[in-house]
Amino acid sequence: MLIAGFPAGAFATNCYVVASGPGEECLIVDPGQDAEPGVTEVIAEHRLRPVAVLATHGHIDHIWSVAPVCGARGIPAYIHPADRALLSDPARGFPLAVGQQLFRGLTFTEPDDVVELADGMTLRLAGVELVVDHAPGHTPGSVTFREAREQVLFSGDLLFAGSIGRTDLPGGDYPAILDSLARVCLALPDHTHVLPGHGPQTTIGAERAANPFLAGLSAPAARGSDPPEPPAQHSGAAGQAAGPRRPGL
Repeated sequence: MLIAGFPAGAFATNCYVVASGPGEECLIVDPGQDAEPGVTEVIAEHRLRPVAVLATHGHIDHIWSVAPVCGARGIPAYIHPADRALLSDPARGFPLAVGQQLFRGLTFTEPDDVVELADGMTLRLAGVELVVDHAPGHTPGSVTFREAREQVLFSGDLLFAGSIGRTDLPGGDYPAILDSLARVCLALPDHTHVLPGHGPQTTIGAERAANPFLAGLSAPAARGSDPPEPPAQHSGAAGQAAGPRRPGL
């Protein structure tokens, strides 16, 4: 399998281009701000033909270029229905005053063709088979894409190297993200490669051993028990969730 990734825009969001090999059809995962030149470069280098855009969730740093990429190539976008509204109104992902200020003068629209994702769905596209796992907590419609044959997880902003997604923006839910981490991530083998929405690659084993947010979690998460408290807060950017700094939005 061919996977080419690069950080896009001011948010340094990892955009991935996925194909069964050079010269084949491909998928584009999370084309964020200013991702179009990088996508075009990867496609040209490997002689690829895009067939779909996949969004792990609807935050602006992951969907900024979804409509332009889909429109230019006549391909559909895949997103969970709980985050679909963010495609055309990304300000919903921020507190009201912040969203109005950030997106003043900017217009976003849905692509012409949007396919809604569901938990447990298997996508067979571009010669690649990906299992969709609904993983709310960072946003209500967050999902991961899991390639079982080569043990690869596109984790979006669910799991990072040494951290997890923030839960202090609208729709965020800390107990929900802990449940998603236990249910979706910790059930996977240690050698599973994790390709996150921000920062370096990691493995499930490395995060199981050292990620402070996973301490005390098990797979599956124990239902009805109180979630572990976040690790002690470090000083950082205003509005950041408790604990070590979490990348992205």
